[in-house]
Amino acid sequence: MGYAMVRSVALHGVVGEVIVVEADVAPGLPSLVVSGLPDAALSEARDRVRAAVHNSGAYWPQQRITVNLLPAHVRKHGSGFDAAVAIAVLAAGADLPIGRLADAVVLGELGLDGTVRPVRGVLPAVLAASRAGVSFAVVPLANVTEARLVPDIEVRAADCLGRIIGYLYGSQTLLNPAAERPPPEASALDLADVLGQERGRRVIELAAAGRHHVAMFGPPGAGKTMLAARLPGVLPPLDDQEAIEVTALHSIAGTLAPGSTLMRRAPIQAPHHTASVAALVGGGSGLAKPGAISLAHHGVLFLDECAEFASGVLDALRQPLEQGQVRLRRTYGETVYPARAQLVMAANPCPCARPGGRQMCQCPSIVRRRYHARLSGPLMDRVDIQVDLDPVRSAALLDTEQVEPSSVVAERVVEAREAARERWSGLAKTNGEVPAAVLRDRKFRLSRAVLHPLTVEMDRGRLSARGFERSVRVAWTITDLDGRERPVAGDVCEALELRSRTVR
Repeated sequence: MGYAMVRSVALHGVVGEVIVVEADVAPGLPSLVVSGLPDAALSEARDRVRAAVHNSGAYWPQQRITVNLLPAHVRKHGSGFDAAVAIAVLAAGADLPIGRLADAVVLGELGLDGTVRPVRGVLPAVLAASRAGVSFAVVPLANVTEARLVPDIEVRAADCLGRIIGYLYGSQTLLNPAAERPPPEASALDLADVLGQERGRRVIELAAAGRHHVAMFGPPGAGKTMLAARLPGVLPPLDDQEAIEVTALHSIAGTLAPGSTLMRRAPIQAPHHTASVAALVGGGSGLAKPGAISLAHHGVLFLDECAEFASGVLDALRQPLEQGQVRLRRTYGETVYPARAQLVMAANPCPCARPGGRQMCQCPSIVRRRYHARLSGPLMDRVDIQVDLDPVRSAALLDTEQVEPSSVVAERVVEAREAARERWSGLAKTNGEVPAAVLRDRKFRLSRAVLHPLTVEMDRGRLSARGFERSVRVAWTITDLDGRERPVAGDVCEALELRSRTVR
């Protein structure tokens, strides 16, 4: 009979919090009560943990057991507390020495046979423990590579509960497997595959250099999907902070491949047009899960055939695109996921989508208007670049001249981003993220003569204030790619052309 405590970690979105799992064993009828706002998976741990302890050859106290998870007002989700609960109960009721876990967190789900099974979100959990000053973490064997991505914390693995018990008694050691060779990363698609679509290639280069949102309209075969799929290949590699954020999100979603290292390449998510709001922005009962826009954080969210998406699904993107994060409020509280992704949309000009484009279209005008009505004005107002792509001609496909590969374009993108980073000096990393107040600052404000094309369109009611600012950002990106100091009137005209789907 006694009291013991072991630490674990609870996740709320991508934010972790160290949790104290305390157990008290007292005289009374054999029972196990779990308190501290557990969810269904954690409440079911009573039978799961008991069976795992028995099958590990340990003694289960036949008394009244109370397990509490502190702080008690914070909701706890998932089965990652199983191993910590088992150790705390054995320490309180069977005198298991836990001094070696005094400065450690224990993570892992228990199988009925005592195996320690992998859990989601180990990377952000261990990261939270490290930031809280914890120096040691015990994780499932299948999660050890992921946990080792966090510096300044010692990580050891356990394949079964019996190994942890043996470690505490000093008869066994925790596993410290050698670093595995990460699985080979799939090669990025190359822009050299896109022929006869110079306008589309220019759009992709601008989008990559300034992190601008893009909408491409054109007949089937114009290259919209090919261009969008090759955008990640010209984006710069993720830095350390970005890589940790992206990898943590994929860990929480359970999409991180076993043995994976930090994700250094910008991710791309391409949900089907039948996707729901929850699939796109996140959701679910209890703890809301990240959606496609969060899994595309620091990468690309590609909506192919965007006019086929439900209008409500598309409009759910409006706030995340503006704020760079998703706030999912449920009965149990609010979960926040980062969602700073580049939106790339592609659509046919009409439902019939004849290969020849508008000249071959047989749709009545009302049908075409209804088709694109799902792309609401407020959503499209947040898209910096909106272009019509013409069909590819046969001469382009038969031309033997080499097209610029992604590696050459990526070099220009890196140079343009470096120029933008130096100019904004900590205020923003890219032109697409520059606050409007900075654009209006005397140091960066453009002259009336340069901005004249935008002021004319705005005074005619064809351009909103948001559209005005986003066009200025695109003009700065054009300037950076051309290697100049400040935008000129021609840059502003091109930015306006790329937004209004017209050729000037």
